[in-house]
Amino acid sequence: MECDPRPGDPGPGPGRRYLALHKPYGVLCQFRDEGGRPTLKALVPIPDVYPVGRLDRDSEGLLLLTDDGPLAHRLTDPRYAHPRTYLAQVERIPDAPALERLRSGVALSDGPTRPVEVALLDHDPALPDRAPPIRFRKAVPTAWLELVLREGRNRQVRRMTAAVGYPTLRLVRIAIGPVTLGSLEPGSWRWLDPKELAALRTIRDQPAKTPRPRPPRRRL
Repeated sequence: MECDPRPGDPGPGPGRRYLALHKPYGVLCQFRDEGGRPTLKALVPIPDVYPVGRLDRDSEGLLLLTDDGPLAHRLTDPRYAHPRTYLAQVERIPDAPALERLRSGVALSDGPTRPVEVALLDHDPALPDRAPPIRFRKAVPTAWLELVLREGRNRQVRRMTAAVGYPTLRLVRIAIGPVTLGSLEPGSWRWLDPKELAALRTIRDQPAKTPRPRPPRRRL
């Protein structure tokens, strides 16, 4: 479903397109699947745009799609540490030590994470219901966390909250840098507005960072 059929400012150069999608639960972040599972093809009728980063099949929320390769590279390159904001519904109510562990970085199987901004929300966020709903156990409370990450490892939020003892039941991305999910309904998409495009152009056109040299390999 398209929310605004007017593309507005298409960005620099011919054919540049930028759109935001609210990816629903259960949809793969790709346009084809040999197994016949739901993909972006049924949601995005714009040709030749590709996701900037990914959301897992069981995660929801904001997904950027574009044909601007340099921008996609800049937003996903971990050297630039662009923020991504998530809402995570976790099992039980995290205590202060668990929140501090998340803020300081958590040791995962692929190494320690970068520090994360974390806030325990005092109310449920205004989100559309998930279909299907999360599992509900009457004797076990849940809580919502807002987390801002500056790296994008595989299933990172879920792995971090599980590592500190509070498994994630539902995960929704609500922002990527200057672009927010807002009131976009699941399965709907919109063109980015001029203010968002200007902010993304600024990110894309920043001077490139020099990769850190790798240490020499030791000879055995």
